[in-house]
Amino acid sequence: MDLRLTGKSVLITGGSKGIGYACAESFAAEGCNVHLAARSQQNLEEARNRLRQRFNVSVDLHAVDLADGDAARGLVKACSDVDILVNNAGAIPRGDVETIDEAKWREVWNLKVFGYINMTRAMLTEMKARKRGVIVNVIGLAGEMPNYDYAAGSMGNASLMMFTRTVGSRSIESGVRVVAINPPATRTDRLVTLMRSQAQKEFGNPDRWPELTKHLPMGRPCEPQEIADLAVFLASDRSAYTSGVVFTVDGGLAARH
Repeated sequence: MDLRLTGKSVLITGGSKGIGYACAESFAAEGCNVHLAARSQQNLEEARNRLRQRFNVSVDLHAVDLADGDAARGLVKACSDVDILVNNAGAIPRGDVETIDEAKWREVWNLKVFGYINMTRAMLTEMKARKRGVIVNVIGLAGEMPNYDYAAGSMGNASLMMFTRTVGSRSIESGVRVVAINPPATRTDRLVTLMRSQAQKEFGNPDRWPELTKHLPMGRPCEPQEIADLAVFLASDRSAYTSGVVFTVDGGLAARH
């Protein structure tokens, strides 16, 4: 299927690793020019090198801390002509309402929640002026499966789900679509590191970490590329009538509860 993305440009936050990097690969495979944003210049350069080895597209790097609203708005200004924005930066740690103090709560929400909001608001202005554009928010399953031991993440993700639906329900009238994806536990470096640590504690062998995922649908975590490929489809004209919705990719896990 031709997704008609050749020659378009995409800005991916948190684009140097995990789901963000998988998105970069999928968009580049479709012929998109890529802008990657993340905090670490070194990680960005390593990501660009890998992309250039495989794809004949331009890759621009932006080392920026999107917890800073001015930095987020500056990034949008620098990439104001992109056709697609993928909001993906930010990871919220586990902890209940008593163990995560106010300072930590604000810190992680500044990046994930307000980072998405600031990027979307700024990019909407640019896209509405052109009467075209797509914003894809990569959020997380906890927004619809709240977990007491993941309080800040559950609440932050739920707010971004409502943000997507609210903005996307009207932005389409100006030619801009806003959609979201809720990934489940996904096999990123971060997840594998956590699982290896847990496997060491439980089994005395970090290499046995896959045993800790047998309870998941299909007996495994989701692959980053499975999220990335959906993001690419949603950003394409093949999904032109889609806006203000959140897609859950969890192997049916949420429906089990």
